[in-house]
Amino acid sequence: MTDRDLELHAGDAVLTVDASTGRIEALRLRDNEILRRGAHFGSFPMAPWCGRLRDGILHWNGRDFQFPRNAEPHAIHGTVRDHPWDVLRHTDTELILAQDLRAPWPFPGRVSQSFTLSDTALDLRMTIEATTEPFPAQLGWHPWFERRLTPDSKDLELSFTPSWQERRAADHLPDGTRIPPQPGPWDDCFGMPDGVHAVLTWPGAIELTITSPFQWVVVYDEPAETVCVEPQSGPPDGLNTLPQVVAPGTPLTGSAEWTWRYLD
Repeated sequence: MTDRDLELHAGDAVLTVDASTGRIEALRLRDNEILRRGAHFGSFPMAPWCGRLRDGILHWNGRDFQFPRNAEPHAIHGTVRDHPWDVLRHTDTELILAQDLRAPWPFPGRVSQSFTLSDTALDLRMTIEATTEPFPAQLGWHPWFERRLTPDSKDLELSFTPSWQERRAADHLPDGTRIPPQPGPWDDCFGMPDGVHAVLTWPGAIELTITSPFQWVVVYDEPAETVCVEPQSGPPDGLNTLPQVVAPGTPLTGSAEWTWRYLD
């Protein structure tokens, strides 16, 4: 751990957050690390956009803004995970972080996120504020869950019932057509208009439920060792296809909750 790694404790749950990236490094439930650990894993915030931004270009108010194509040919997952966060509050069970939006994002603004831990739940919240002019924005969370808690344990089982799936084109972006949900493996966006609700079960160990008022969730379970379930405020490339406008005095806010129970 470094001096930027901050821990929360509640009952048998221990949460570790890296304030240099705003990323959850680990969530230990009893003796089980449920998140894949490592510099690009854990669970990181996505803002001011989620998923892939087509060709790394934001089209807004008659202007084009180019971002680094860090998922060729697209830009992916926003900018806030690339910069340090200010620690506004840290107690045994609560952490609040914030950062100013900065280059390459072209619009002044501020993002804050909070983590509240109990012995049965983790509450996640995030807010994007504009300080001078309106801009489109998205926010969400990208957790990497371990598929197996131990080398010889059973695979994680995922249960969710979306209303539709966004048909994915060859460039990994939705092509604008909604289709019935298809079998996995997935790197796909799904619609859940009544709110995200997904249950992840490690047989004989833990059942974890993810809920969010958002109606979009990306599921990425192609890797052999991890499963990602990502509640977010809009679909991939949503800054261009379904923009939600943040303006001074009109922030974008969102939340997600992870609740768990032990099965042993």
